[in-house]
Amino acid sequence: MPQIETERLILRTIVEDDAADIFEYAQEPHVGYHAGWKPHESIEETREIMKQIFLNQPGIFGMVLKENCRMIGTIGLIKDPKRANPHALMLGYAMSEHYWGRGLMTEASKAVIDFGFKNPTVDVITCCCYSFNNRSRRVIEKCGFKYEGCIRRCEERFDGEVMDIESFSLLREEK
Repeated sequence: MPQIETERLILRTIVEDDAADIFEYAQEPHVGYHAGWKPHESIEETREIMKQIFLNQPGIFGMVLKENCRMIGTIGLIKDPKRANPHALMLGYAMSEHYWGRGLMTEASKAVIDFGFKNPTVDVITCCCYSFNNRSRRVIEKCGFKYEGCIRRCEERFDGEVMDIESFSLLREEK
């Protein structure tokens, strides 16, 4: 899988040796909560989730900060589970709360969107966030996504609360 370089980040394949870095941010109290998953309780839990979601997955990247060579988050494109369109991908991401507010996720997202649209069969990239997640919404809007609407009572979060999801999309011709 290709590596993507931005001004401040290297986006690269996730490997098993990344478990400690992923666990470090995945256990932070606000990271998973804002994305819909519970904070990780052990590195073993992180390793198991890595096997299910990150390892050997094309289009999924670890976000490595150039200034310290630490993996501070993950980002990627998967088939959009909310659409029957086989040409739709969904952008997802998570990052250590210690790096929030620096524009890093917007920087990474724009690079991954460009990567996604290099595939000629991709005609739309989508992104969703919980209605309360204003930080993620700002990233989505800065990347040029158009607001589609609120899918009410769309998803049950890890704590049992059923959440509304804000849906956004970016068409190839809008990029």
